[in-house]
Amino acid sequence: MICSHTIASVSRTARAAVHDSLGWRLLVHYRFVLTRSAPLRESLRSGNIGICYKMYCPSQANERHYMLRIILTGVLVDDQQKALEFYTDVLGFQVKHDVPVGVNRWLTVVSPDDPDGVEFLLEPNDNPASSTFQQAIFEQGIPAHMFGVDDIESEVERLKELGVEFFMEPTDAGQVTIAIFNDTCGNLIQIMQTNET
Repeated sequence: MICSHTIASVSRTARAAVHDSLGWRLLVHYRFVLTRSAPLRESLRSGNIGICYKMYCPSQANERHYMLRIILTGVLVDDQQKALEFYTDVLGFQVKHDVPVGVNRWLTVVSPDDPDGVEFLLEPNDNPASSTFQQAIFEQGIPAHMFGVDDIESEVERLKELGVEFFMEPTDAGQVTIAIFNDTCGNLIQIMQTNET
């Protein structure tokens, strides 16, 4: 059941919305304008919402309840075009959305075997705070994100043949085997294989 809570006035440019998404990832539906000061129920009915949070109330025992779903995650990148080429041509993801947003883009990729699944946002790091954070965790050797693989040895070999630089070779960590590579866009990325027990 959708609550009739009021959405705060959030009319912004798309670029500002992308920047704000560093802290709160916004659900995107092809437009970039929020209805001002309208109840969520009426806003959804109006069809004017492009970016919104959907809120569900588990208040009626006899009604179907909904769980929040992860629909979007991502990583900061220092060059969106370079990141697009790396994440598609090298890693093998495919473009889901590529929408101009001022000088930047709302750019997401997905796994080819799950094109309607979780989208991965290649987010520009031109906010000084985000750039500082990205650089700090890179220098500390902390991966910015993690992907799963079925056969880590084969995947590492494939990526090395494509010129990918590995920060950590496949390493047994008990229930999983992990490896870490440089995505060339300011991040260390970890890949993980679940070990059979």
